[in-house]
Amino acid sequence: PSPFFTEQLTAFEVWLDHGSEDKKPPEQLPIVLQVLLSQSHRFRALVLLGRFLDMGPWAVDLALSVGIFPYVLKLLQTSAMELRQILVFIWTKILSLDKSCQVDLVKDGGHAYFIRFLDSLDAYPEQRAMAAFVLAVIVDGHRRGQEACMSAGLIDVCLRHLQPENPHDAQTEPLLLQWLCLCLGKLWEDFPEAQLLGLQSNAPEIVTCLLSEPQPEVRASAVFALGNLLDIGSPSVNGGDDDSDDDEKVRAEINVVRSLLQVTSDGSPLVRAEVSVALTRFALGHNKHLKSVAAEYWRPQTNSLLKSLPSLANINNPSNVYSPSNFLQGSSGLSSHIGPVLRVGSDTSATGRDGRISTSSPIATNSIMHGSPQSDDSSQHSDSGILLRDNASNGGLSYTRSRPIIDSGIYSLFISTMCSIAKDPYPRIANIGRRALSLVGVEQVVMRNTRFGSGGAGETSAPSSNIGMARSSSWFDMNSGISMAFRTPPVSPPQHDYLTGLRRVCSMEFRPHLLNSPDGLADPLLSSAAAPSTSELNILPQSTIYNWSCGHFSRPLLTGSDDNGEVTARREERERTALDCIAKCQRSSACKMTSQIASWDTKFELGTKSALLLPFSPIVVAADENEQIRVWNYDDALPVNTFENHKLSDRGLSKLLLINELDESLLLVGSSDGNVRIWRNYAQKGGQKLVTAFSSVQGHRAAGRSVVIDWQQQSGYLYASGDMSSILVWDLDKEQLLNTIPSSADSGISALSASQVRPGQFAAGFIDASVRIFDVRTPDRLVYMARPHAPRTEKVVGIGFQPGFDPYKIVSASQAGDIQFLDVRRAAEPYLTIEAHRGSLTALAVHRHAPVIASGSAKQMIKVFSLEGEQLTIIRYQPSFMGQRIGSVNCLSFHPYKSLLAAGAGDNALVSIYAEDNYQVR
Repeated sequence: PSPFFTEQLTAFEVWLDHGSEDKKPPEQLPIVLQVLLSQSHRFRALVLLGRFLDMGPWAVDLALSVGIFPYVLKLLQTSAMELRQILVFIWTKILSLDKSCQVDLVKDGGHAYFIRFLDSLDAYPEQRAMAAFVLAVIVDGHRRGQEACMSAGLIDVCLRHLQPENPHDAQTEPLLLQWLCLCLGKLWEDFPEAQLLGLQSNAPEIVTCLLSEPQPEVRASAVFALGNLLDIGSPSVNGGDDDSDDDEKVRAEINVVRSLLQVTSDGSPLVRAEVSVALTRFALGHNKHLKSVAAEYWRPQTNSLLKSLPSLANINNPSNVYSPSNFLQGSSGLSSHIGPVLRVGSDTSATGRDGRISTSSPIATNSIMHGSPQSDDSSQHSDSGILLRDNASNGGLSYTRSRPIIDSGIYSLFISTMCSIAKDPYPRIANIGRRALSLVGVEQVVMRNTRFGSGGAGETSAPSSNIGMARSSSWFDMNSGISMAFRTPPVSPPQHDYLTGLRRVCSMEFRPHLLNSPDGLADPLLSSAAAPSTSELNILPQSTIYNWSCGHFSRPLLTGSDDNGEVTARREERERTALDCIAKCQRSSACKMTSQIASWDTKFELGTKSALLLPFSPIVVAADENEQIRVWNYDDALPVNTFENHKLSDRGLSKLLLINELDESLLLVGSSDGNVRIWRNYAQKGGQKLVTAFSSVQGHRAAGRSVVIDWQQQSGYLYASGDMSSILVWDLDKEQLLNTIPSSADSGISALSASQVRPGQFAAGFIDASVRIFDVRTPDRLVYMARPHAPRTEKVVGIGFQPGFDPYKIVSASQAGDIQFLDVRRAAEPYLTIEAHRGSLTALAVHRHAPVIASGSAKQMIKVFSLEGEQLTIIRYQPSFMGQRIGSVNCLSFHPYKSLLAAGAGDNALVSIYAEDNYQVR
């Protein structure tokens, strides 16, 4: 035998060790294809080919142009075990670049090879994830592929591995779980037969178990799969009368939606975006019933009804969001208020096109609650005053029919949940929520400039323009000329200037998704106004998790990333700097903080609410009640960046925190309504990017707007509470609510501080002047309780663990002006009391390492104390060199490692920075 093939393969291997995209392509590539025909060299040739394809999309492109395709397609017919893994890898690489190969794969029956591999337990889970990816691409928008995989039993295979017979076989590899779900979702997508099969084989129950997995990607993929089980129906196939609906199927869909409504408060925007896309599918599929329930919600006359539904009454006050779980127990909660679902006989929205209701009396609240029409006798309806004029029929009265099998509470719950999604802190999700609401005839007017107070019921009876939602879709049509789905475009020319706040129905962010087009995507510029009326039904916001997950396989998978070296080096250098600074400030006996090294006029209209000194650069970040964020360099006295935390009308800031301070740090901005937004590149002019956003007190009516938060770096936990009876613990790595700890107190929490020493431990100060320490790791959570400020009852303004690494000592400052030092091991009595400010203490700062604390008062004064209670410095605001007094001290914050103190004032917008006398500008 000639050594030619072996030598060529060796030459190719040498090229792989040294070649790259920029160098001359390997001339051995065509010969490697010939080698595949020879059985003795086949395995080695495939392994080298796999290494080549892993170099990037250019390599896959080159291999396809040389003609690799028919060779690897033919090899799928071999039964050689040793080739399986490398063949799956090669196909993963090909399909991650070129999806169109799906057609030939199905034609040659190649899909069966991958289903067998996916089902084999002896392969590694990562490799089986690749097989699931290949199958997902085969069925992606490809009906022949969907049919072939369905009849080959793919649904059963995926579900079996998501839920093994014996629990200790349970699959823990997140990549495989993720791709099993994505593969199911793609198989079910717009394919009713497969959806039905999925519902019958108990898929919802199995996939729902994954909604609490620790990885956001797995949760999002599970939501994607569940959402694709929902059939959005075809436009009026059976003449608009959908009583032919299979009751079983509707019931199953309602159960899917029920489980989706429970994850609308997930901490990850990736997951919430998928949930809102899935719920929009539900809004399309169950459009009629939702429209009629929505019409009941937003009747302008029924202020009484609105008041009886607490979660909707204050719809413009986001602090009043109810958690879905309150209503999910059967038909309790909202459903009892609204009664059965009212269906209108035709497609027009429940309020007729002229927007008036045909009965003269407003709906009596009690008749809605008690009248439950079950028969088709229209007289029964006129008693409850719900007769609606139906313009589409001959102008006569059409009677509404109820659908007894569905607990209509789910529809009411859907609408109230969608209203909270429409206020999601993450802009894209809020956008989807608003679109879903507009599909069921609820139009939200986004008002930027008005600021709603946080008043209660007084506001519910405001005129509908203030609630901003009491628009039926027909009103929306006539006035703005933007066509709604389910309607033909209006004949008159569009007039957009009636209500500037109305969003375009089809914003550019959503690629219109046409069900039956061959590649699954229509022209992205097709706006809903231009679309023909049947395809309007199909314009759905696009799910992003699938495309986002595919990116994983187009990146190199065989080589480790080597760029971690410089990251580690920079981190080590920062750790050294930090340790030097800490040693310095622990040694300095008296941190006097007497010299003011900088004074910055932030130009905030409402004064500074929170300030933060960055650890490794001379930069201070400040924010005001309007959630304007400004970044300033105090050594050069130059502005660095300025941006708005969000564009919504509801404003109020709680706190600024720094995450990952030793690496590329992130800025966490907590709003007083409990919304948390995390930014990166915040210290580059105009470079800020929103990383994630979620509501930290989701589902708890944080009465008032007084949410307090703190972050604990070692555990990765964010603690949040407020005027409520529990503390929520979020794991920001998993983006998941980890724990809800009862505060075991009668009053709300006014201050929170996480321990720097013990992960999972934090201290809380209460409005009734009590102090408690909690530990997530102990079974009963509460480890310590005291009332150090008794007999005074003013609220605790600031609390903190004492400097250094002593986990047992805390400091608590009350609004009454006293600062108490406590030792958890001793007793509930303080061992030291400082009467700092009489009746006007507004801020407390405790240094992490230096033995100092600082307090500020409403009377323009800052005091610095040692841990023994000695007053080291008093900073009075005499008219300074700028001729201004700082006014009430709103916030105090120490540098993490240095003896620096930043103070922000309430009356004017000054932020001042104080240091020891020997401070040197770097």
